[in-house]
Amino acid sequence: MAAAGLQHVAAMYAGVVAPPLIVGAAIGLSAAELTFLTGACLFTAGLATFLQTLGVWKIGARLPFVNGVTFAGVAPMTAVVASVHDKRDALPVIFGAVFVAGILGFLAAPYFGKAVRFFPPVVTGSVITLIGVSLLPVAFGWAQGPDPTAADYGSGTSLGLAAATLVVVLLLRRFTRGFVKQIAVLLGLVVGTLVAIPFGLTDFSPVAAADLVGFPSPFHFGAPQFRLAAILSLCVVMVVSMTESTADMLALGEIVERPADERTIAAGLRADTLGSALSPLFNGFMCSAFAQNIGLVAMTRIRSRYVVATGGGFLVLMGLCPAAASLIAVVPRPVLGGAGVVLFGSVAASGIQTLVRAGLDKDNNVLIVAVSLAVGIIPITAPDFYHAFPQTARIVLDSGISTGCVTAVVLNLLFNHLGGGREDTGEVTHPMEAGEDLTAAPTR
Repeated sequence: MAAAGLQHVAAMYAGVVAPPLIVGAAIGLSAAELTFLTGACLFTAGLATFLQTLGVWKIGARLPFVNGVTFAGVAPMTAVVASVHDKRDALPVIFGAVFVAGILGFLAAPYFGKAVRFFPPVVTGSVITLIGVSLLPVAFGWAQGPDPTAADYGSGTSLGLAAATLVVVLLLRRFTRGFVKQIAVLLGLVVGTLVAIPFGLTDFSPVAAADLVGFPSPFHFGAPQFRLAAILSLCVVMVVSMTESTADMLALGEIVERPADERTIAAGLRADTLGSALSPLFNGFMCSAFAQNIGLVAMTRIRSRYVVATGGGFLVLMGLCPAAASLIAVVPRPVLGGAGVVLFGSVAASGIQTLVRAGLDKDNNVLIVAVSLAVGIIPITAPDFYHAFPQTARIVLDSGISTGCVTAVVLNLLFNHLGGGREDTGEVTHPMEAGEDLTAAPTR
């Protein structure tokens, strides 16, 4: 259980620490303050994971979900940093906005839960596929190295290390069984890190510089400040986060063969939003379910929520012990990229499996899938497509998962429910096939 839980932490660690590193760098925090902020985000991610997996009252989906800092909030948080005159006020303003957004999201959670009826297999399959496809560029970026501005970014050494890690994971999955097979990703990360040492890509200095014990003292950066513009911006992020979490719960429900119903989704969203509201108390950011861990559940088929709760325990310990947190930081980014190809690809494969059951022999469903995937892939293939839109709108539009999800829901209503709800019983008409003979006499 410990090894499987640590594997979940290894899979999502980079995603948790990236937002505080980016925001902290924009503010100009010192190395010590940046370490503190990162540890605080790890600590709050662990608390949010406990809420999601173990649950309290009507809070928590009680599914093997890992929660952590959502990357959707990075752009608006850096915008907040740019808007304040005194950079020391940036984090208090962000924390105040996250707190309000979390409370409002908690109150709205039951209404989001009622939306489950609008997510049949044709919708969920499209969204799950988009989740996997949207995450793959993250893995590809990791495979090239940690710094896009570095001269060796995307070098043969980095790509070779990512490929080697991928091969190790595949070989372990193919030729081992039992426990070793289940922790193949974790073993791949260990082997990849060891292989990276001779190439100078493994940096152990964070371990030497880290303190053994440290607690994220409440309001370390100051009491929360409440500014309307920041609150509105983070509320939009909360809506995006709740939309993605709903899709993630539907995806995980399919994988663990426990479909997420209205009650489960509402409870899961309460955990997300309550975790977000509590995070500022310990100097953390907005929390959301981590899609990359869905791929790990799909690949290992370890469906126990207690395993993920163990991972949450590791996150809490890392937040309390910076030295322990720094051990995971030793893993080179290309190694994470190689493992990420398997993890994120598994999510997309799960979506395809769901689409197989969606009835793609019907024209209506084919159109829903085709347009939803096309809209959702826009931010990946054309990142500047929405450059002329306001920054607040781009928070939503630049999330392919959100736009694809909304498109799939709207098209499903249009084609399969509204206007009399005519069910399409005809087979798919391919564009290159001859149509029916319009001159033939009508049949009764």
